[in-house]
Amino acid sequence: MESKTNENKMGVMPVNKLLLSMAIPIMVSMVVQAFYNVVDSIYVSKLSENALTAVSLAFPIQNFMIALGSGISVGMNSVLSRALGEKKQDLADKAAMQGVFLNLVGFLMFLIFGIFGTELFMASQTNIPEIYENGATYIKICSILSIGIFAQLTFERILQSTGRTIYSMLTQTTGAIINIILDPILIFGLLGAPKLGVAGAAYATVIGQIIAGIMAIIFNLKKNTDINLKISNILPDFSVIIRILEIGIPSVLMVSLGSVMTYAMNKILIAFTPTAVAVFGVYFKLQSFVFMPIFGLNNAMVPILAYNYGAGYKERIYKTIKLSITYAVSIMLIGLIMFQIIPDKLLLLFNASEDMLVIGVHALKILSISYIFAGFCIITSSVCQAFGYGVYSLYIAIGRQIIVLIPVAFILSKIGGLNNIWWAFPIAEVVSMSLSAFFLKTSLKNMNFNIQKSHPA
Repeated sequence: MESKTNENKMGVMPVNKLLLSMAIPIMVSMVVQAFYNVVDSIYVSKLSENALTAVSLAFPIQNFMIALGSGISVGMNSVLSRALGEKKQDLADKAAMQGVFLNLVGFLMFLIFGIFGTELFMASQTNIPEIYENGATYIKICSILSIGIFAQLTFERILQSTGRTIYSMLTQTTGAIINIILDPILIFGLLGAPKLGVAGAAYATVIGQIIAGIMAIIFNLKKNTDINLKISNILPDFSVIIRILEIGIPSVLMVSLGSVMTYAMNKILIAFTPTAVAVFGVYFKLQSFVFMPIFGLNNAMVPILAYNYGAGYKERIYKTIKLSITYAVSIMLIGLIMFQIIPDKLLLLFNASEDMLVIGVHALKILSISYIFAGFCIITSSVCQAFGYGVYSLYIAIGRQIIVLIPVAFILSKIGGLNNIWWAFPIAEVVSMSLSAFFLKTSLKNMNFNIQKSHPA
């Protein structure tokens, strides 16, 4: 039997201590990221409401970019952590570099889109000149210079997969702080810099991402002794790529559905007024304060589950899941209270007009009702991914966003008007919770056939 002293901490440290020690640094950095997302939009809102709407219409592309990078990294993370648990060092090393290769391909895809596709994308949503021009500019810059976000996602996940979350916290936090500092300088032309407006917000974003990506690479090379980043392993190995994509593609599609949903919702809302799109965009920025900590919890939970699955420690798996659900639901309840009590104050951060306040206060109160169910759903989806059942997570996302949310929102827009559209979100989340419970039970049942060992005393 492998002695405890020779095993990675993910197999021996008390579960609650392990989960919190890995999750808290990621959660802190995620909250900082949420803060810079909000600050970004606050500064843009000072230009005009149309500028804020333009950035909101650009969100689906940004979300798809993150979906691709994070989805591939989830697959890489799961294969890598499980290989470490099974003491297969060569496979772990190869999984890391195959993840790098796949994310380089992702960057090339967005580079091409940034050069040729941004104007067409914005033209499909609006013909208002100011919104169209600002949105196209913002998307073009973020897409062409997306090498930073892909590098950041890849190498931060490698750090997280080996339990080195303090370093990923440093990279994410540094990138966010750089963005926050550069935002007003580049948007408004402070300290002798050119006044770039919405383009300045985009440049601040990509500069922060590039610096964070470089830091993550350096930390892996200098501080991560569990993984050997060999250039020779970057050549395509389709046996490993398939294993990564089996988990990663459902994750990519699942998160990408958010882009489809946002695009469809923007089309529905802008038919009433561009202000409704601005409200929806502001909501997504604000909700990140609630969801980002849970995503951070997820990022810590997945390698713990994958490692202990590979090692065969069933009790540690169940305890990790129970604790993660408890923490996620608690965070969501705090978010619900915040949106119910001070929605007007939150909107005023974005220089909200009277129309925006009227629409937004009503919207935020209804949208936040879905938080009652969302914490459980998010954790459950990631549990399925950690055990290699990423397709279950995809089914949950399709059921929530495509089969229920968009059709219900469209129907409510026709029979109930703008004020009732927002009810589509709580309705969809109830469906999502039912699916999540079913697939969690199925995943755990399947897992029990493969795991026989208990954690060593």
